[in-house]
Parts: sequence; C-alpha cells; structure tokens
Amino acid sequence: MVRTVSFRNKAVDIAAHLHLPDDFDETGKYPALVGIHPAGGVKEQTIGRYAARLAEHGYVVVVYDSSYQGASGGEPRLLEDPSTRVEDARCAADFLTTLPFVDVERLGVYGICAGGGYALSVAQTEHRFKAVATVSAAPMGESSRAFMGHVVPASEHVATLETVGRQRTAEANGAEPAYAPFVPEKFEDIDENTPDMLREGYDYYRTPRGAHPRSKGRFLLTGLDRMLAFSVFDRIPDFLTQPVLLIAGSKADTKLWSDQAYELAPGPKKLLVVDGATHIALYDTPEYVDQAITEMVKFFTVL
Repeated sequence: MVRTVSFRNKAVDIAAHLHLPDDFDETGKYPALVGIHPAGGVKEQTIGRYAARLAEHGYVVVVYDSSYQGASGGEPRLLEDPSTRVEDARCAADFLTTLPFVDVERLGVYGICAGGGYALSVAQTEHRFKAVATVSAAPMGESSRAFMGHVVPASEHVATLETVGRQRTAEANGAEPAYAPFVPEKFEDIDENTPDMLREGYDYYRTPRGAHPRSKGRFLLTGLDRMLAFSVFDRIPDFLTQPVLLIAGSKADTKLWSDQAYELAPGPKKLLVVDGATHIALYDTPEYVDQAITEMVKFFTVL
C-alpha cells in the first residue's frame, strides 16, 4: 500500500511516497524507516523497490525525491547538494513523527549508493535514527575526491573548482546552466576503460530496466564545489554510535567504501558481502535484493 505524501525542507516541497504494511491499521504503532535514493535517482526506482519489500515486513517507510530533483521543488534544478540531502532526511524524520501510527522511538534510516553515504552522514548527528543500513554505499564527498578509490591529485580538484567558478560567473551573467552525467548518457560513451559501476549504471538508468522520466542521471556542474567539500567519514568514529549494517556486493567497485565505514564505526556493526553481486546488481536483481532485504529485516528488529 502506497500513499502519495509531501513534506517540506524549509521552503522546498518534497514529493514522497509512504509505503505501508499490507495489514496496516491506522490505530496501530509501527517502526518507521527513511529511505534515501542514489544520486540522480528518484523514489520510484531502487529505493522504492526496497521500501515496498520492507513494508511487507511491518515497517512504515517514507521515500522521496531529494530537493531540486525529481518531482520535488527547488531551484536550481538537478543540484546535488550533500548538506541539503542530509537535511532532506532530517525533514523526512520530522514528517514521520507527525504520523499518529508511527512509533517515534523506533525510527531507522537506509540508503542506496550515494543515499547510503547520506544515511551514514545524517545518522551521525540525527540520533532519532536508532539504526542505519546501507546498500552499495558510495559517500558523495569521498567518492568525488577519490574516484573508485583512486586518489585524484588536489591540483586536479583545484582546476575543477576553478572551472566551477567560471561557470557560476557565466550563469550569473545569463549563460545556460551546465550539467555533467552521473552515468554515461549514450551507449557509445562506454568503452573497455569504463568502470563496471558506470557501465551497469547506463544499463539501469538509461534503459527500460530502471529508467524513469524524472531521473535525469545528471547533475548541475556548479554543485561540484559542495560535493568536493563534503565528508561522511571524518566523524564516524565519534558520532555514529547506533547499530550499522553495511551491504555490498563482492564484485562491486564501491565495496571499499563499505569496508572503510565498517572499520570506522565504533558501535554494533555488520558487513554483509553478497557473493557475486556488483554495485548496480543490488539495485534490482532478485537473488541479491532478496539477500539484502532478509538481512535488513533482521537488522531493523533492533528498533
């Protein structure tokens, strides 16, 4: 059962879906989860697939399009602003606390890909979330500064920031916004050097497998400054005291981020490595999603 709902992050209207258990009772009290979608994604894609499955196990789950993206409001469009993404999740928690059938002492958060990084980030300072789970986590700041774990020289980042500055000046003086793709936009953009995550990202986001008209798979170039400045891992050892579940595929390019988060987390933690799965396979491949859901349901009993 899915209800179309909305809430606000400051002046921005956030479009959301509320997934409810099949035997939902308005007079009951339920544990509730916030789901955070990948960069360039929307609530109807993989995050919604997981929400529907978790609702089958008795959870109320809210998933939403982030500020500036999908069906949500906000300008400029397609801005990927990590700090705003974290605040979106806080506002989703605020929304859940207004629902009479939600047990406000039993809130959790989960995220997929960049959403996993944002879930780890928000849980550090939003302790209304009593547990946090990630699937194919890819923290936006860390992965921007070290693509697929390969360290990029600071000089290259500075050159990028100078480009961003020039583009901001151009747009302030009437130029059209510039965008960059999260995944290849055309099949012809893929070659033997394309990482598996991007190759499979094309197959998910650009084909009927997972494409959605409001999922553009690209971001506003002038948001790169905020991505490069953002960090998820710095305060994990100090602030992330809640139980943590990290799920990654054994063949995922991004598994290193789950490994690193696991090492840093000071509280109860588990790393589930799904044998044979890649980063994108955990989005929608039934045999892998089934394993992830089974583990998440077991994990969220801590709520």
